[in-house]
Amino acid sequence: MFEGRDPVDGSTFYRPLGGGVEWRELSRVAVARELREELGTDLEDVRLLGVLENVFTYAGIDLHEIAFIYEGRLSDGSLYERDRPPAVEAGGDPLTAVWMPVERFGPGGATLYPDGLLELVREGTPSG
Repeated sequence: MFEGRDPVDGSTFYRPLGGGVEWRELSRVAVARELREELGTDLEDVRLLGVLENVFTYAGIDLHEIAFIYEGRLSDGSLYERDRPPAVEAGGDPLTAVWMPVERFGPGGATLYPDGLLELVREGTPSG
């Protein structure tokens, strides 16, 4: 997960690593490229969990996104052993990445974006 803070209200939130889809790029290719850029590893066994549309406010600006949600396995298994794997933005700036158990999200827990992601992840896992 990417750990972020809204600069206006200071709230902490989490969202999956990844980023934008470039012109004429398929979302499946984009997620693999983004994770390679951010974590320096390939993504294997990629599977689309769903698509979420999200209207939200960040830094006082109203935004609208369509998020393709994928799950997969990182080629570099050593990244799973680190609580905060080293990650960078496309421009090389540090990015705060952290592993978060699904149980930490939900009512009274940590904030997860985009809206609907928690339900999508829970539906997409074998344990429900």
